[in-house]
Amino acid sequence: MGKMTLNPTPNIRKLLTAFVLTISTGLLIIFAHFSSSATSLPPAKPHPLPPTLVQWNDNTNRGDYFAQVTKTEIGYLVWSTFPVQIYIERPINVSNQQAEEWVKGVVQAVQEWNVYLPLKVIENPEIADIKIERKAPPLQLSPDKKIPRARSALTTYQLYTKNTVLLHRFTILLSPSQTGNYVVAAARHELGHALGIWGHSPSQTDALYFSQVRNSPTISPRDVNTLKRVYQQQTSLGWALKNN
Repeated sequence: MGKMTLNPTPNIRKLLTAFVLTISTGLLIIFAHFSSSATSLPPAKPHPLPPTLVQWNDNTNRGDYFAQVTKTEIGYLVWSTFPVQIYIERPINVSNQQAEEWVKGVVQAVQEWNVYLPLKVIENPEIADIKIERKAPPLQLSPDKKIPRARSALTTYQLYTKNTVLLHRFTILLSPSQTGNYVVAAARHELGHALGIWGHSPSQTDALYFSQVRNSPTISPRDVNTLKRVYQQQTSLGWALKNN
């Protein structure tokens, strides 16, 4: 886990904070960028639990991996307004059949998560909470910082304000090298991050397992248990900024 902060400029004080978590499926980065000269973060408070998660009950008592989820400087990455709006960018420079199959795979992942959180696929990227693109993520350096390695996916988010309320939006990049069931698996995994699970499971039976496997698992009770615990936590997201 790394953290980087830029000092504010003389003219206007702006905060830029980055948390980095490296895995085999991608690099997860948070960028927080907003003016801090006149306002400060809202106090972190929990939002009401979404009805879909209120109704969720794991009768098998599988447990969770909440301890692996990162708490950021703004708290946990929960959505407070539903449905979460998702824009799926139709691929170009491929055949119509390939484009349709890719979109179909991503939509399947959205539908799977929709059981647990209200989601909606929209046509306007300008108002999307989450954008999903078929695009090669930037290369990732090996631990010795000498050999660049390809990523299969990359999930990032940015903070912004609307009517003084602190909000966030996500971008998911899925590598064009992913085809067939791997598209569904990658989209399912990255959507888990975008919906609030900012971390990874150590178990291969969970969709948020830290590495890609041949027989990718579907969303498990442990994934949903973890998601529910995340949505019970405090966050500054969805609350109004405070005037200094």
